[in-house]
Amino acid sequence: MTNTTTGVDRAKYPIGQFDMKGQWSEATRAEAINDIEQLPARIRAALGELDPSLIDVPYREGGWTVRQLVHHVADSHMNGYIRLKFTLAEENPAMKGYPEALWAELPDSLGDIEPSLRILDGVHVRWTALWRSMKPEQFARTFQHSQYGPFALDKLVHLYAWHSRHHVAHIKGAAHRR
Repeated sequence: MTNTTTGVDRAKYPIGQFDMKGQWSEATRAEAINDIEQLPARIRAALGELDPSLIDVPYREGGWTVRQLVHHVADSHMNGYIRLKFTLAEENPAMKGYPEALWAELPDSLGDIEPSLRILDGVHVRWTALWRSMKPEQFARTFQHSQYGPFALDKLVHLYAWHSRHHVAHIKGAAHRR
């Protein structure tokens, strides 16, 4: 699922980059759904390793603070959950991307992280249940992404599993860097 090509910036991509043309199977899909299910617990565990004084320190040079990162994950995963629901309910719906960097600067991304952690708890319970309820053929359903064009649900589940591991690795890196 990740690109381990040499030259990847490990501070930016600690687990490698997502492979947009991955070869997925029922087994990798089940693993991806498990990763999505476990994200709330994993992010809390990674935060538990972090000295609280580092929450407002960027997790890498030029990156967001850990606080902004936690809020970003909540924003992103709410969008992913909604994209899944639209795609199951409609035929090839249009989906708009969002300006992640600008959202990370909004006042709600600078406050207490606990509300975003609670969002992740709830969204991930529902998201996991929905993923697990799907028939194999439903993973071929697509939506039209404003930046990436046709996007299959099989790619979406693998992308968000990667995204979950990717940002937990950022938090762990911040915790162990100092």
